[in-house]
Amino acid sequence: MRPQKIEKFNMFYHLLYPLSSSISFFNIFRYITFRAAYATLTALLLSLIFGPMIIRKLRERKIAEKIRAEGPATHLAKEGTPTMGGLIILLSVVVPTVLWADLTNPYIHLILLTTIWLGLLGFMDDYLKAVKLKPKGMVGRKKLVGQTALGVILGIILLLHPPSINFGTTTEIPFFKNWVLDFGIFYILFVWLVITGSSNAVNLTDGLDGLAIGLIGLCAVAFAGLCYITGRVDFSRYLAVTYLEGSGELTIFCGAIIGASLGFLWFNSHPADVFMGDTGALALGGSLGLIAVLVKKELLLVIVGGVFVAEALSVIIQVFFYKWKKIRVFKMAPLHHHFELLGWKESKVVIRLWIIGAICALLTLSTLKIR
Repeated sequence: MRPQKIEKFNMFYHLLYPLSSSISFFNIFRYITFRAAYATLTALLLSLIFGPMIIRKLRERKIAEKIRAEGPATHLAKEGTPTMGGLIILLSVVVPTVLWADLTNPYIHLILLTTIWLGLLGFMDDYLKAVKLKPKGMVGRKKLVGQTALGVILGIILLLHPPSINFGTTTEIPFFKNWVLDFGIFYILFVWLVITGSSNAVNLTDGLDGLAIGLIGLCAVAFAGLCYITGRVDFSRYLAVTYLEGSGELTIFCGAIIGASLGFLWFNSHPADVFMGDTGALALGGSLGLIAVLVKKELLLVIVGGVFVAEALSVIIQVFFYKWKKIRVFKMAPLHHHFELLGWKESKVVIRLWIIGAICALLTLSTLKIR
């Protein structure tokens, strides 16, 4: 079977594909694999070109990170590093998606809505912290209201106007062929839980130079494969996964995340020139959560985002036991700070967690055959 084609509107497709009648090369714009590869390259180039400009503007406006005194002492040197670098990520993800993806595809509509919504929510939080000098930024319950509103809206849309015929309210169960879990009337609650949980987990992990963005890139690689397979009737039938017509377009969005992650890592690697802040962390975390929802792989988030899950659980465990017994299970939460206080250097913590993240991504892809 030939790779999935674009049937309606894509910017480059409609500009260049008509030339295929005289120049056969332009046929290539019909294929998802080609467009995903070039969305990745476009995102990388946008990051590298506009990154220095955005970082310079942030530095000029003194939009900088405030370091907590109770954290690892080595972090005090990071005081004054520009934050809100998630603007680079948003630019590098949204623009290539608009250029290379099918803009009539409902999956693309939903993923762009989520990315921009949570990006704006994170921007407001960063703005309050860095510009208005409010140490805690947006009040936690207000941030939760924003996440909840998005989760409910997405849940209702997916319930009443599913993006493909056989979408439903189910999710696949990893390691079991043709086993699904149906949430029925609780589907909206489930969508909210996945998106809110994933966005907050990435936000909690964003505490070391390059840590969160490197893990995001690894997750995007795994999800690119899952989206492509889910959107092809032949591959999905062979691997016994749910076929969802049109979901292959999400491969292009995943490609944009991969390119944006590589580009941002150029500036965010240790010692970081810029931090992504909530602007990037909430948007990337929530978008990965929605991708999992859209391709019915929500439970695989626990595997592919294993490090994010561990970081979030470390905070939950620390808070619970401290309030209950005044006991600190970890030297400091989230988990990456615990390892720092054990004596690991920041770069060692980051690279080791990247390795674990790569293993998690490989395990996720392996579940397609281990069933």
